[in-house]
Amino acid sequence: MTKKDLANILNKNLGISLKETSKIVDKFFDTIVKNLSEGKDIKLPGFGSIKIQERKSRLGRNPTTGDPIEIAERKAIVFRPSKNLKKKLNYKSDGEDPNV
Repeated sequence: MTKKDLANILNKNLGISLKETSKIVDKFFDTIVKNLSEGKDIKLPGFGSIKIQERKSRLGRNPTTGDPIEIAERKAIVFRPSKNLKKKLNYKSDGEDPNV
């Protein structure tokens, strides 16, 4: 799914113009990026949370030559799905209701 797909879904479901829904989707993702770059966590109830995690530098190996190399310190984006999302993704048609 792309940002354009999201804008089209909003357009159809809300009846807002495609131009406006595109702006809404762009602003939504811009806000997420801005907050993550400022070190703030993103919490979307029922969906999950996104946060920045600091990764320390470490010693690794070049897979081709086997030579040791230092992997630099860096920031990584971590997504943790909510329990509700996990249930819906792992729901099987065994009679269990995923909305519980």
